[in-house]
Amino acid sequence: MAILIGGAWPYANGSLHLGHIAALLPGDILARYYRLKGEDVLYVSGSDCNGTPISIRANQEQTTVTAIADRYHQEFVDCFNKLGFTYDFYTRTDAEHHHKSVQEIFLKLLENGHLYTKKIEQAYCVVDEQFLPDRFVEGICPNCGAKARGDQCDNCSAILDPLDLIDKRCKICGTEPEIRETEHFYYTFSQFQRQLEDYVARTEQSNAWRDNAIQLTKRYLAEGLPDRAVTRDLPNGIDVPVTGFEGKKIYVWIEAVAGYYTASVAWGKENGLDIKQWWNAETTSYYVHGKDNIPFHTVIWPAILLGLNTEALPKHIVSNEYLTLEKRKLSTSQNWAVWVPDILQRYHPDSLRYFLTINAPETRDADFSWREFIYSHNSELLGAFANFVNRTLKFIEKSFDGKVPNVEVDEGKKAQVTELFEKVGQKIEAGSSKAALDTVFEFVRAANRYFDEEKPWITVREDLAACENTMATCTMLIQNFAVLLKPFLPFASEAIEDMLQVRGDAWEPQVTLAQTIVNVVPLYERIDVKQIDEELEKLTANEK
Repeated sequence: MAILIGGAWPYANGSLHLGHIAALLPGDILARYYRLKGEDVLYVSGSDCNGTPISIRANQEQTTVTAIADRYHQEFVDCFNKLGFTYDFYTRTDAEHHHKSVQEIFLKLLENGHLYTKKIEQAYCVVDEQFLPDRFVEGICPNCGAKARGDQCDNCSAILDPLDLIDKRCKICGTEPEIRETEHFYYTFSQFQRQLEDYVARTEQSNAWRDNAIQLTKRYLAEGLPDRAVTRDLPNGIDVPVTGFEGKKIYVWIEAVAGYYTASVAWGKENGLDIKQWWNAETTSYYVHGKDNIPFHTVIWPAILLGLNTEALPKHIVSNEYLTLEKRKLSTSQNWAVWVPDILQRYHPDSLRYFLTINAPETRDADFSWREFIYSHNSELLGAFANFVNRTLKFIEKSFDGKVPNVEVDEGKKAQVTELFEKVGQKIEAGSSKAALDTVFEFVRAANRYFDEEKPWITVREDLAACENTMATCTMLIQNFAVLLKPFLPFASEAIEDMLQVRGDAWEPQVTLAQTIVNVVPLYERIDVKQIDEELEKLTANEK
């Protein structure tokens, strides 16, 4: 079975924060799981290096767009590597292959009769002497009255046109822009209204989308899809490959969402593989992103795919709600955020992966608090999971000279493990990583209770056969935890398998028991709770 997983493309205009990771982490969990299942996985993403956000940052720092994009793209790659993300292909939108593929898509849509030109009015800043990209226009949302930028209102999720904003201002200099005429290509989104309605109705019956995606998409469709301009007078991006439109760029409506396909094309060429199996009606696809990206994946991208006459429409939409920080909305402008490069310097990547999964904003906003993060690590990751592993392996090391007793394990526990693989797998495939991880940890806690109830520290003296059975059973559980937790806690899983000298490379119960244990070391260290106050002080001190 072909599995396509697309992770949203972070803008290369600033560091990643925990909100980004909370939204993207389910993609890596899915990729790792399906590889263990033996499926043909293609997991792609990249850095968004075109468009307005990077231009804004370059203007602020008085440097070039390329310098900003290079800096943050490399930082993203480093962070994803440290967090254990396993992209098959992580690229960038300013790559030559992306530009070429997007231009080919644009010309195909033009050939298929879905693009037309239209003269329109657009905001123009006389101070900066340029037409303003949508995100360079700021004002008041006409729908809800909140502050908004020209392409979208983060407060009510409305897709906007810059001219709709009340009290418009240029983001660069703050002056009110003029309205001038320019000519652009429009995409016939309205032609796909009925097809998208049918598509969403089928999807709703399959329960393959999160409820937030279903409800928001139905709202957009109920309002009616307008045709939208898909070219812009932008400072950087992909040139429109049509004579007479020199200097104009292909806009995000087509350019950014097409990255999943263009990355697949580039990966296929690099590996000499035909990507058709990942881009057809039978493909199981997952699109993983935050709530603010829902319409791009459920309306815009499907409409473009329909315009290309492909049936490779998104199957699963894994759209997280927002992550808040200490009960407040994350704000990069106010520096109210926990930055990923910073937190990775002081904390184990598994700690982040665990907390952001077990507290994932899957159905409603979730909060990251330093108190909960540190107590979660100490009590659950260290106190329950790592403690069970360490107490078992240390006991075998001390009482059995590092040799795992070669006896039959508890049949009831074996049956429970088999059931656990099935339950956890079903939850992961449904996009419910949180419930999947919680199911494993329920069993981890049960394993600790089993250890306590069997009292091996007593039976080792009074009933050696019972002790051997207990320790063999606990080793079997640890061996299976290493596989079950590979999608979630890859670093701990690898460490366990190193100590057990085994490798579980398939999503199935591990029945051949490890024989010898080596180099038993703690999986994690306890975090001093004093760091809670230190981190809170640092967060508050750095707030702007």
